Amino acid sequence: MLPAHEQGHTNAQACRIIGIDSRTGRKWRNGRSADRRQKAAPPIDAVVPPSGPSRYLTEAERIHIADRLREKAAIRAIAAELGRSPSTISRETRRNLHSGSGAYRPHAAQARADARRPRPKPRKILSNPQLRDTVQELLDERWSPEQICHALRTRFPDRPEMHVVPETVYQALYVQGRGELRRELAGALRSGRVRRRPQRQANRRQPRFIDPMAMISERPAEAEDRAVPGHWEGDLIIGKDHKSAIGTLVERSTRYVMLLHLPGAHTADAVRDALVATVQTLPAELKRSLTWDQGSEMAAHKSFTVATDVPVYFCDPGSPWQRGSNENTNGLLRQYFPKGTDLSVHTPEHLAAVADQLNRRPRKTLGWETPAERLAKLIAA
Repeated sequence: MLPAHEQGHTNAQACRIIGIDSRTGRKWRNGRSADRRQKAAPPIDAVVPPSGPSRYLTEAERIHIADRLREKAAIRAIAAELGRSPSTISRETRRNLHSGSGAYRPHAAQARADARRPRPKPRKILSNPQLRDTVQELLDERWSPEQICHALRTRFPDRPEMHVVPETVYQALYVQGRGELRRELAGALRSGRVRRRPQRQANRRQPRFIDPMAMISERPAEAEDRAVPGHWEGDLIIGKDHKSAIGTLVERSTRYVMLLHLPGAHTADAVRDALVATVQTLPAELKRSLTWDQGSEMAAHKSFTVATDVPVYFCDPGSPWQRGSNENTNGLLRQYFPKGTDLSVHTPEHLAAVADQLNRRPRKTLGWETPAERLAKLIAA
């Protein structure tokens, strides 16, 4: 029995004196054991240990929260008493309010927290066949995990069980191996890697082109901010023993991709002729400039400009980030055209099909539109 109650105080007065809820006081009066009494309403110094709060809320803290909420205490006041962040207390109460009475129930909240905590948890992709099949389907289309996760939220906006984050897809590939997704791991991601590796600085390229040229610093400002379409970045991806190549063009504003067929040598004349033939298929509003690195394949850049009226700007030595869109695209293309293979075997039709598939992929930088959609809008405007 409460000592204050023995001194003649009412139950409510006694409870206010020792700082507990009146319902808890009635439970104590009705013969609860000493152990249960300590569990139901521990003193504040027992709620917060001298070493400070643990990572997770304890049952004693949840009971304290419930008692203080009944007393209409502010969230920040409760957080200060427990040495917790106000957001922690706010999140805890919102998560565990009873749908009927609207009251916070500490013991039920503790039970739910205990149920959430056990590890390892069942893998979401493994336990949901529809989710697994959808992710597999988009991997077959060579979408990245980030693209897949955004597509899932778009397709299933009201089904959280179909929503995952990119790390969940990576975990299904790298950690669970080949158990959750059917594809061979080496072919599941565009990088083709079978294990993760840290990002490393790319090897710097040595300048190979010393003829007079316009530098990237002279390029119009409208190309830099990508506000106006028609500014392109270009490069070559090289095949086995440097004997074959494919030219790549990426429009800076829309990330639209075009591929150059170079069945023979990739000399300056061959690259110029392929560029001229490709650029001449574009409407006038998409022919504003071309940015390239200082590779010897662009030795004929002046004759290209004469034939197309498209100026060429060259990057600084060892600065591939100045053609960032093209560098990124070349990395994507390596899934179709692996390093160390003969690139001359690919037909113009196959190159067009690869470019079409890239242009139909949603891109985060475009607000999840595809390059083809963005280009069509710009042309129609």
